[in-house]
Amino acid sequence: MTGRTASDTVGGAASTADPGGLLRAYEAASMYYVQGETMEVIAHHLGVSRSTVSRLLARARQEGVVRVSLVQPGGAGSLEGRMAQVFGVRTHIVPVREGTTEIHRLQQVASVAAAHMVDLIGALAEQGGAEGAGAPESGGPEGENRGAAGGAGRDVGTGGVVVGVAWGTTMSEVSAALPSRPVPGLTVVQLNGASDPMREGPSAGEVLSQMRMSLGARTISFPVPAFFDHVAAREAMWSERSVKRVLSVARRASLAVFGVGALDALNGALPSQVYEGGHLTARDQAVLRRQNVVGDVCTVLLRADGSWRDVTLNARATGPTPAQLARIPRRLCVAAGTGKARALLAALRARTATDLIVDDATARAVLELAEVRGQTGGGSR
Repeated sequence: MTGRTASDTVGGAASTADPGGLLRAYEAASMYYVQGETMEVIAHHLGVSRSTVSRLLARARQEGVVRVSLVQPGGAGSLEGRMAQVFGVRTHIVPVREGTTEIHRLQQVASVAAAHMVDLIGALAEQGGAEGAGAPESGGPEGENRGAAGGAGRDVGTGGVVVGVAWGTTMSEVSAALPSRPVPGLTVVQLNGASDPMREGPSAGEVLSQMRMSLGARTISFPVPAFFDHVAAREAMWSERSVKRVLSVARRASLAVFGVGALDALNGALPSQVYEGGHLTARDQAVLRRQNVVGDVCTVLLRADGSWRDVTLNARATGPTPAQLARIPRRLCVAAGTGKARALLAALRARTATDLIVDDATARAVLELAEVRGQTGGGSR
């Protein structure tokens, strides 16, 4: 036999009653994590090699048999404590080694965010899902079409948790890092439009597909552009029944999960798909710079002070405004890379998030920017 030991063959035969290997993965995990046995002892007990034990432990983590729970120290002097004090947001800091690549930094943050997202969904499911839910329709002025949506979509999202998600580079990594943890009755709805990009890149469809596979969710796409070319076209689409149905489901979200887009990729930041994917023209982007826009949340454009109401292109945007997001009880923002510090500061000033997953370097950069500018709130203008 090449690449296998005789003991592996015996172990494999012994697991025919468990084709997926999950029972053996559970047994190995119990001995290793709970009973404190060494891999050598576990290998002898199971009649397999140490490398097989390592694979079983990896499988146990991947399939959710093992769930790692960390309690992060807080305190006023910690990064978490300072973020909470300055911005009023629950923050989980992800330590990332210096000198790493930006994609590795993002993957590290996304891995923690994916686990936290699943924990939040589980907690909401235990509470009954809909408690406190009352999210608005995506995009447009607050309250727009609230009554017009009527009873549309009542067969979706009732009796289970509804989660609204954005799309983009960050959300693609978060969805890819999700553990396999099916949640009965879960509905995931796309919060902002994304169709018709001119360049290849992370797509909303990929994000929804990963969540369907990992969480067993029913997924609902929002098949409209990220930005309409004309305000009148957007207003006409918002009167369509199919759009109203999606907005009706989004209105029931009890959790929103999103990243932050940066207009300019600073400090080697990964490009934001809203600006690099052809959703906005060069002329549009020039207008944004003149209006001091630094980034976006759910394709709603923000200035450095968190203001958004009088940014002209927002009349063509399809995502929920910060005021509309605020009606969702839990709002998980995920950000990685100091190049997004200005955009993240704007998002925090706009009060878009209740929870934040961010790497340590970016958190420090945001606090330094806030200190320099001497202002932390007031993003409702």
